[in-house]
Amino acid sequence: MSQAQPDILSDPAELDRLYAPPSPMIQKAVTRELLDFHRAYLRVASFFCLATGSDRGLDATPRGGQAGFVRVLDERTVAFADWPGNNRIESLRNLLKDDHAGLLFLFPGLDVFLRINGRAHISTTPGLLADLAEGQRQPKCAIVVVVEEVLFHCGKAINRAKLWDPASRIDRKTLPSVGTMLAALAELKDVSPDALDAHYDHSVKTELY
Repeated sequence: MSQAQPDILSDPAELDRLYAPPSPMIQKAVTRELLDFHRAYLRVASFFCLATGSDRGLDATPRGGQAGFVRVLDERTVAFADWPGNNRIESLRNLLKDDHAGLLFLFPGLDVFLRINGRAHISTTPGLLADLAEGQRQPKCAIVVVVEEVLFHCGKAINRAKLWDPASRIDRKTLPSVGTMLAALAELKDVSPDALDAHYDHSVKTELY
């Protein structure tokens, strides 16, 4: 039998010795329903990451839209449209096998996160899809999440990263462009990276729905 490596932590008791328990204030701030505070933040939310998983592994995808694109259906339920991406639809495939879902919201300019953990399912209910439409565009399906935990998370990571600091913006020219990477990875020898860059730039800005 192989022995555990000494520098790999595998004992829960050892983990508990490393970290202090969360304060009673933090523990009481975790609820199973959406309060007015949560609703206020969701009304202005324009971006979050969705975490899902299955027996194949874990997946996290970005989701964005106009402020309030995540709709509160009741005190325990939220829903959002599934708009076009790269058509890999890993999140949707995962939810067919495992309905656990985690949502992590970022708010531009604010040093606080909102987290929702719960159970999710895919809906094609006509009324819901109509309610989630953007202009004349209606989504093919929606994801409905039943809340099991909702909490605010401190923004230390945002400040460590200086995420909202204009000086932290990355110069696009210092990294390989999307067209350059796609041409190499997909072995597109007959298409120029500049043409791919132009197509990508147009697509991500105009083909949102």
